[in-house]
Amino acid sequence: MEFSRVAITKEAAEVVEKLKQQHGEVIFHQSGGCCDGSSPMLLPKEDFYIDDNDIYLGEVSKVPFYMSHDQFEYWKHTHITVALTDGRGASFSLEIPLGKRFIIKSRLLNEEEIAYLKENE
Repeated sequence: MEFSRVAITKEAAEVVEKLKQQHGEVIFHQSGGCCDGSSPMLLPKEDFYIDDNDIYLGEVSKVPFYMSHDQFEYWKHTHITVALTDGRGASFSLEIPLGKRFIIKSRLLNEEEIAYLKENE
């Protein structure tokens, strides 16, 4: 079984591809801090410093996805999917000027996924 903690919808992936063409290398980060709270933000890679507090969850659309350690404590039992919705969030995320914003959809991990993580993390 191959497993990733994070996935992306087709619509969100299309926007990510468009933004990668405009901005070059990008990363997703979900901090749970100010602005849009726990909404994932797509940021230029060189504009964000990743440190020991950030946990790598995987890649979506060939973009690394990180989450702050504090947020991960809330989300560690879930599989998350990056989706897209209409509306302008109050963040610095690159999709905001398009009148869109990334959101998270989640579900609890199943028993097989939990077993995989115990063996491989």
